[in-house]
Amino acid sequence: MSDTSLNDLSDTKLDYSVYVRERDTVLVTWHTGRDVDFARGVARHRDMPDSKKFSVALAKAEHDQRTLLQPRAGVALLREHTKLLNDLSPYCDVLPTTVDAYTRHNRYEEAQQGIDRSRAAGKSLLNGFPPVNHGVSGCEQLVDSVSKPIQVRHGTPDARLMAEITLASGFSSFEGGGISYNIPYSKNVPLSRSIRHWQYCDRLVGLYEAEGVSINREPFGPLTGTLVPPFISHTVALLEGLLALRQGVRCITLGYGQAGNLAQDVAAMRSLRRLAHHYFALFGYGDYALSTVFHQWMGGFPENEAKAYSVIALGAAAAKFGGATKIIVKTPHEASGVPTMEANRAGLQATEQMINMVSDQGYLATNEIDQEVALIEREVHSVMARVIQLGQGNLARGVVLAFEAGVVDIPFAPATVNAGLMTPVRDNNGAIRIFDQGNIPLPDDVIALHRDKVAERATAEGRSASFSMVVDDVRAISASRLVGRPNPLPQSL
Repeated sequence: MSDTSLNDLSDTKLDYSVYVRERDTVLVTWHTGRDVDFARGVARHRDMPDSKKFSVALAKAEHDQRTLLQPRAGVALLREHTKLLNDLSPYCDVLPTTVDAYTRHNRYEEAQQGIDRSRAAGKSLLNGFPPVNHGVSGCEQLVDSVSKPIQVRHGTPDARLMAEITLASGFSSFEGGGISYNIPYSKNVPLSRSIRHWQYCDRLVGLYEAEGVSINREPFGPLTGTLVPPFISHTVALLEGLLALRQGVRCITLGYGQAGNLAQDVAAMRSLRRLAHHYFALFGYGDYALSTVFHQWMGGFPENEAKAYSVIALGAAAAKFGGATKIIVKTPHEASGVPTMEANRAGLQATEQMINMVSDQGYLATNEIDQEVALIEREVHSVMARVIQLGQGNLARGVVLAFEAGVVDIPFAPATVNAGLMTPVRDNNGAIRIFDQGNIPLPDDVIALHRDKVAERATAEGRSASFSMVVDDVRAISASRLVGRPNPLPQSL
């Protein structure tokens, strides 16, 4: 499909005939596309036991108020990837397939070369599993060889062929979105193009839904994973959720990435669920299944394993107190490269232990959490109102215009379409605040609150509020702190 201009971009459901014509071009992008058979895919999903269906696992977790554990894992070769997932299966509730970097950029020829080199070397030389190259047959073998639901986790602005192949093969959850898999991942992909390509993916999921097959969709919550204020990631999650609902998606998991301050993280998870119900209802949707996912720390990890476990455990506690349906679990080897199976297992076991201990403590209620919930909701409502106004009834168009105007602005994102004017920083307690709002439309009293929180930290540290604080904060957790304080600290602190 040629690029979609802003004037052509709509948020209405794609006409079926438009989808079919586009599908004919998508399936010939790589030779494995010719094996996609939608009717066969529907039959496979219908015949799968409930134990392999992501939507069933999420619904049961929601009902039982359990928190599911999911690692990240993917290697190049089918046999090795299958073994990896089966080795991890006893320690988690749902399984991932993390996709390699070549596939994320639709570079299937290079992915094939990586497969061939991996076979010759006897080990994976790709940083994930290339599902398009393995095709329907290989992906079917994978699904048939494991006992739990599998989700596709990637980072692809144009995931249309991958979606066709993996969903036809029996994968029952698909991560990503036109914003969250563009702005944090790509530099020069037009936002109107990625939104339109993800409308195709969501329309495909909607077609499965129309056949009685529930496919879970999960926008990517953490975005850049670097000092992202909760209201920014929430706004993106809500927009991608609404765009997915437009195309017929009905099982949605909205996510958030750990920021580090316990009260803010708990508040973020609770507010995300409330905001989703509010905006889904506002846009006329009632027939949906909502769940949430908490991503453990996405930034730099301490190299020391014992210290890394503390980061993992803090994230687990925040996720459970926040009511997350699922946690994406990190490992104590995050600082040293691709984690081993043993490191994945250790992260899962550490998370499980914390979840079990927190589960016996009931609902955590504090004034600080309540205040953070109220603040996040006010911030989101302010930004969402402006996006909706810009779209004038066309939410997809509103998203593009909002990014062009800096109304939505993701910190430290590489995309040229992202304004990059908003600058976040931690306050004296480690919560993420706004140092420079850029063009984000927040109420004056909210900006004043952020300014006061930053000034409080500056006074405590005996330095002026400046961008050096931001730089220090980015590095802080890998250096075993939450707040990037000067060293040595003033005696008065």
